[in-house]
Amino acid sequence: MSPQQLSLGVSLNDDATFENFYAPTGTANAQILSALQAQIEKANEPFIFLWGAPGCGLTHLLQGACHYAQTLGKSFQYFPLRELAGYAPDELFNGLEVLDLVVLDALDEVIDRPDWEFALFNLFNRLRDAGKLLLVAAVHGPQELPVNLPDLKSRLHWGAVFHVHTLDDEQKQAALQFRARARGLELNDEVAAFIIQRSPRDMNELFWLLNRLDHASLAEQRKLTIPFVKKILGL
Repeated sequence: MSPQQLSLGVSLNDDATFENFYAPTGTANAQILSALQAQIEKANEPFIFLWGAPGCGLTHLLQGACHYAQTLGKSFQYFPLRELAGYAPDELFNGLEVLDLVVLDALDEVIDRPDWEFALFNLFNRLRDAGKLLLVAAVHGPQELPVNLPDLKSRLHWGAVFHVHTLDDEQKQAALQFRARARGLELNDEVAAFIIQRSPRDMNELFWLLNRLDHASLAEQRKLTIPFVKKILGL
């Protein structure tokens, strides 16, 4: 982590790790996870672009990459661009080529703004020349992003592009149970299905609900049953 990471007030979610990301063997998620691990470990892919619908896990993967880089002793900078869009991009990106990994989340939020597009173009070039890594995520793929600067648009096609798919309800239930097990929390099929059916389908919201249930279960020394879930979540 760089000093700027701290000065910007940007923090990482402790739960957003590769280990906590639902990626069964043989799935597209597992392939994406392997690609990210290889990028950070071996620097075999200087630039990776992830895209997908809100709630599909983009921020989790990006922050997981930062956590993974940290475990390997590599320096990094994470930029949640939705929160930083009001900053001057040239100042934000100044000197980043000294870091091992630069991570840009929610690229959509700053595209179509000339100052940001020029700053991003220059950042791409500096990182490439320094042999450093760049990881980017957006709701849309590079082909669909409304980029005005032609040179930046071409840069966005340089690396590996992965589409992170939204989970269906069955997969969301499995992901919720996977996260519960990681917390040491017993969440059987019946209760997990009940939560999925009665709650918003967004995975961030579901994990937030699981966090509430975990704390309530610990505080009241109760197992997760449907009556208990109804009581805590007001369903």
